[in-house]
Amino acid sequence: MWYALILVAVLVAVLAAAVVVARRRFVVVQVSGMSMWPTYRPGDRVLVRRAAARQVRRGEVVVFESAGRSGWGTGPLPAPQAATWVIKRVAALAGDPVPAEVAAAARAEPGAAVPEGALVVVGDGTSSADSRMWGYLPADRVLGVAVRRLSSGPPSSDPPSSSPSFPGPEMPASPGS
Repeated sequence: MWYALILVAVLVAVLAAAVVVARRRFVVVQVSGMSMWPTYRPGDRVLVRRAAARQVRRGEVVVFESAGRSGWGTGPLPAPQAATWVIKRVAALAGDPVPAEVAAAARAEPGAAVPEGALVVVGDGTSSADSRMWGYLPADRVLGVAVRRLSSGPPSSDPPSSSPSFPGPEMPASPGS
Protein backbone atom coordinates (compact mmCIF):
# COMPACT_ATOMS: atom_id res chain seq x y z
CA MET A 1 0.00 0.00 0.00
CA TRP A 2 2.82 2.42 0.79
CA TYR A 3 4.14 1.83 -2.77
CA ALA A 4 0.96 3.42 -4.09
CA LEU A 5 1.47 6.48 -1.90
CA ILE A 6 5.06 6.86 -3.10
CA LEU A 7 3.92 6.48 -6.70
CA VAL A 8 1.23 9.13 -6.24
CA ALA A 9 3.76 11.50 -4.59
CA VAL A 10 6.22 11.00 -7.45
CA LEU A 11 3.50 11.59 -10.06
CA VAL A 12 2.37 14.78 -8.31
CA ALA A 13 5.97 16.04 -8.16
CA VAL A 14 6.54 15.27 -11.85
CA LEU A 15 3.26 16.97 -12.81
CA ALA A 16 4.15 20.04 -10.73
CA ALA A 17 7.58 20.24 -12.35
CA ALA A 18 6.01 19.91 -15.82
CA VAL A 19 3.61 22.76 -15.07
CA VAL A 20 6.46 25.00 -13.89
CA VAL A 21 8.51 24.25 -17.02
CA ALA A 22 5.51 24.79 -19.32
CA ARG A 23 4.66 28.13 -17.69
CA ARG A 24 8.23 29.33 -18.22
CA ARG A 25 8.43 28.01 -21.78
CA PHE A 26 4.98 29.05 -23.09
CA VAL A 27 2.79 32.14 -22.87
CA VAL A 28 -0.75 32.75 -24.12
CA VAL A 29 -1.51 36.14 -25.67
CA GLN A 30 -4.75 37.54 -27.02
CA VAL A 31 -4.76 39.38 -30.34
CA SER A 32 -6.40 42.81 -30.39
CA GLY A 33 -6.11 44.40 -33.80
CA MET A 34 -6.38 43.77 -37.53
CA SER A 35 -2.74 43.96 -38.64
CA MET A 36 -2.35 40.17 -38.89
CA TRP A 37 -5.77 39.57 -40.51
CA PRO A 38 -6.62 37.04 -41.93
CA THR A 39 -4.01 34.90 -40.12
CA TYR A 40 -5.11 36.15 -36.71
CA ARG A 41 -8.27 38.05 -35.82
CA PRO A 42 -9.02 40.26 -32.83
CA GLY A 43 -9.86 38.03 -29.88
CA ASP A 44 -7.78 35.07 -31.05
CA ARG A 45 -5.79 33.47 -28.24
CA VAL A 46 -2.35 32.37 -29.42
CA LEU A 47 0.13 30.00 -27.76
CA VAL A 48 3.64 31.49 -27.87
CA ARG A 49 6.83 29.48 -27.31
CA ARG A 50 9.44 31.67 -25.69
CA ALA A 51 12.44 31.91 -27.98
CA ALA A 52 15.50 34.05 -28.38
CA ALA A 53 15.81 35.94 -31.66
CA ARG A 54 18.58 33.57 -32.80
CA GLN A 55 15.98 30.77 -32.78
CA VAL A 56 13.56 32.70 -34.99
CA ARG A 57 13.23 31.84 -38.67
CA ARG A 58 12.08 33.94 -41.62
CA GLY A 59 8.32 33.59 -42.13
CA GLU A 60 7.53 32.77 -38.50
CA VAL A 61 5.12 34.90 -36.51
CA VAL A 62 6.74 36.47 -33.46
CA VAL A 63 5.49 38.28 -30.39
CA PHE A 64 7.64 41.15 -29.16
CA GLU A 65 7.57 44.05 -26.74
CA SER A 66 5.91 47.19 -28.05
CA ALA A 67 8.16 50.19 -28.53
CA GLY A 68 5.73 52.40 -26.66
CA ARG A 69 5.96 56.18 -26.63
CA SER A 70 9.52 56.28 -25.35
CA GLY A 71 11.00 53.86 -27.89
CA TRP A 72 12.33 50.34 -27.58
CA GLY A 73 13.08 49.02 -24.13
CA THR A 74 16.47 47.78 -23.01
CA GLY A 75 17.55 45.06 -20.64
CA PRO A 76 15.53 41.97 -19.80
CA LEU A 77 12.02 41.62 -21.17
CA PRO A 78 9.24 42.38 -18.70
CA ALA A 79 6.92 39.69 -17.36
CA PRO A 80 4.27 38.75 -19.96
CA GLN A 81 1.43 40.31 -17.96
CA ALA A 82 3.40 43.52 -17.35
CA ALA A 83 3.91 44.68 -20.95
CA THR A 84 2.15 45.40 -24.20
CA TRP A 85 3.07 42.80 -26.81
CA VAL A 86 2.88 43.02 -30.58
CA ILE A 87 2.51 40.16 -33.07
CA LYS A 88 4.00 40.25 -36.61
CA ARG A 89 5.61 38.01 -39.23
CA VAL A 90 9.40 37.97 -39.67
CA ALA A 91 10.26 39.22 -43.17
CA ALA A 92 14.05 39.37 -42.84
CA LEU A 93 16.75 38.28 -40.40
CA ALA A 94 20.17 39.76 -39.65
CA GLY A 95 22.31 39.39 -42.78
CA ASP A 96 19.32 39.20 -45.16
CA PRO A 97 18.82 41.99 -47.72
CA VAL A 98 16.61 44.78 -46.40
CA PRO A 99 13.22 44.50 -48.17
CA ALA A 100 12.66 47.44 -50.54
CA GLU A 101 9.45 48.50 -48.76
CA VAL A 102 11.37 48.77 -45.47
CA ALA A 103 14.54 50.49 -46.71
CA ALA A 104 13.30 54.07 -46.25
CA ALA A 105 12.02 53.53 -42.69
CA ALA A 106 15.21 51.64 -41.79
CA ARG A 107 17.38 54.34 -43.42
CA ALA A 108 19.11 51.60 -45.40
CA GLU A 109 20.91 51.95 -48.71
CA PRO A 110 19.73 49.79 -51.64
CA GLY A 111 21.22 46.31 -51.30
CA ALA A 112 22.07 46.77 -47.61
CA ALA A 113 21.77 43.85 -45.20
CA VAL A 114 19.70 43.78 -42.02
CA PRO A 115 22.20 44.55 -39.25
CA GLU A 116 23.17 42.10 -36.53
CA GLY A 117 20.75 42.27 -33.59
CA ALA A 118 17.81 43.38 -35.76
CA LEU A 119 14.80 41.86 -37.51
CA VAL A 120 12.35 43.11 -40.11
CA VAL A 121 8.72 42.33 -39.22
CA VAL A 122 5.50 43.02 -41.12
CA GLY A 123 1.83 42.42 -40.53
CA ASP A 124 -0.14 40.08 -42.79
CA GLY A 125 -2.99 42.57 -43.20
CA THR A 126 -3.13 45.87 -45.04
CA SER A 127 -3.51 47.83 -41.78
CA SER A 128 -0.24 47.29 -40.02
CA ALA A 129 2.24 49.54 -38.28
CA ASP A 130 5.43 47.56 -38.72
CA SER A 131 9.00 47.74 -40.04
CA ARG A 132 7.69 49.56 -43.12
CA MET A 133 6.93 52.47 -40.77
CA TRP A 134 9.47 52.25 -37.95
CA GLY A 135 12.39 50.28 -39.38
CA TYR A 136 14.20 47.48 -37.60
CA LEU A 137 12.94 45.57 -34.58
CA PRO A 138 15.67 45.09 -31.97
CA ALA A 139 16.03 41.31 -31.77
CA ASP A 140 16.32 41.35 -27.98
CA ARG A 141 12.70 42.55 -27.71
CA VAL A 142 11.32 39.22 -29.03
CA LEU A 143 9.33 37.22 -26.47
CA GLY A 144 8.77 34.19 -28.68
CA VAL A 145 7.24 32.48 -31.71
CA ALA A 146 3.52 31.89 -32.22
CA VAL A 147 2.96 28.14 -32.11
CA ARG A 148 -0.78 27.87 -32.71
CA ARG A 149 -4.15 29.52 -32.25
CA LEU A 150 -5.87 28.19 -29.14
CA SER A 151 -9.23 29.84 -29.67
CA SER A 152 -10.75 32.17 -32.22
CA GLY A 153 -12.13 35.63 -31.80
CA PRO A 154 -15.55 36.57 -33.13
CA PRO A 155 -16.13 35.40 -36.71
CA SER A 156 -15.37 37.91 -39.42
CA SER A 157 -14.97 37.20 -43.09
CA ASP A 158 -13.81 40.66 -44.14
CA PRO A 159 -11.53 43.25 -42.59
CA PRO A 160 -13.13 46.58 -41.77
CA SER A 161 -13.51 48.50 -45.02
CA SER A 162 -12.79 51.80 -43.34
CA SER A 163 -9.34 50.71 -42.10
CA PRO A 164 -6.69 53.11 -43.28
CA SER A 165 -3.34 51.78 -44.35
CA PHE A 166 -1.06 51.82 -41.34
CA PRO A 167 -3.28 53.05 -38.48
CA GLY A 168 -1.68 54.41 -35.32
CA PRO A 169 -0.33 51.76 -32.96
CA GLU A 170 0.81 48.26 -33.83
CA MET A 171 -1.44 45.32 -33.13
CA PRO A 172 -1.03 44.72 -29.43
CA ALA A 173 -1.30 41.23 -28.09
CA SER A 174 -2.25 41.07 -24.43
CA PRO A 175 -1.27 38.21 -22.13
CA GLY A 176 -4.06 35.67 -21.75
CA SER A 177 -5.03 33.87 -18.64
